[in-house]
Amino acid sequence: MDFLLPYYLWIKAFHVISVIFWMAGMYYLPRLYVYHSETETGSALSENYKRMEVLLLRRIINPAMGATWLFGLLMIAVNPALLSEGWLHVKLTLVILMSAYHGVLSKWRRLYEADERPHSSKFLRIANEVPPLLTIFIVIMVIVRPF
Repeated sequence: MDFLLPYYLWIKAFHVISVIFWMAGMYYLPRLYVYHSETETGSALSENYKRMEVLLLRRIINPAMGATWLFGLLMIAVNPALLSEGWLHVKLTLVILMSAYHGVLSKWRRLYEADERPHSSKFLRIANEVPPLLTIFIVIMVIVRPF
């Protein structure tokens, strides 16, 4: 992967850009679920939320997550010494948790599509805090590198 070394900063820039798009969607989708859970099943508003949720996932969140992983793994491939850093192990664990949460949000979208209400709006308001909390710890790992 030495041929990518001159492009390392470009790869890093695209990684950060991808993360921003991914997190924007991850912060917004659970909020849509809060509002969707408060609508009447079959209503025009409920159908509109279904459209918004599927478009957000398919056009922004899913591609951004894929790009985040791609550029992150490319950075590790170009600079494998990063794998000896403790902070990176913690960061990757948190990113895996974020990816798993992404999967949970995708599952919930399918349930809403089928006019099921998997959780109360109160539960969803609390679940809405998962991505920001994970983001805080991920950024601390990357910037402060405490390990």
